[in-house]
Amino acid sequence: MKLTPRQKSEFRRYGCAVLASIIMAFNIKSFVRAGNLFPGGFTGLTILFQASFQKFLGISVPYSLINLPLNLIPIYIGVRYVGKRFTISSCLVIVLTSFLTDLIPAQPITHDVMLDSVFGGLISGVSIALCLIGNTSSGGTDFIAIYFSEKKGKDIWDYILGANAIVLTIAGLLFGWDKALYSIIFQFFSTQAVTTLHKRYKKNTLFIVTQKPEEIYNEISHLTNHSATIIRGEGCFSKEPTTILY
Repeated sequence: MKLTPRQKSEFRRYGCAVLASIIMAFNIKSFVRAGNLFPGGFTGLTILFQASFQKFLGISVPYSLINLPLNLIPIYIGVRYVGKRFTISSCLVIVLTSFLTDLIPAQPITHDVMLDSVFGGLISGVSIALCLIGNTSSGGTDFIAIYFSEKKGKDIWDYILGANAIVLTIAGLLFGWDKALYSIIFQFFSTQAVTTLHKRYKKNTLFIVTQKPEEIYNEISHLTNHSATIIRGEGCFSKEPTTILY
């Protein structure tokens, strides 16, 4: 049976969601846990709560028991402002990642904290980018980032990195500044991986020197739905008048 374009899109969406969930859970158990890192975002906040319960109350709380309730508000934002299909697939990522993190046994790849920070951050960024490529998300702050990207046309991942500093500051105060600083390295590499792999909201500026600005502008407007500015100029060699489309 031949799939329709919409069915192919949905298959891609949920395929990316499942694959990203597996990668995220593996990353948490293999790199984040091994380095005692706090990634930031809702994942970092969940791990911060887990570590706090363990250290101060001696209680081991499952990852899913904290992460799922924390995501209720972002899920509401997703349903209200982003889209139901997008939110449903994102919920799959949240639920699947939460339970897989509890079920997958700890499998440290290395006990070098710097390597955990760098490669854990890169893997984290790849999993988030995979979600975005499939038109879904990993939940939490991703809902907020997608909302601003859709409404404002801005790439705000650097701002998300700044917001995560709050979680890292609390982690530093409670569990030591070395882990917090390594976690900043983790989050930096994660953010760089996302911005490198996910190009949808990147903008390009063109300066087009032409004698037919109206024809070219009409094509630009038709193809990209963007406007342009005409700048009058003069050729340096020929001294003839020309136009520049900005």
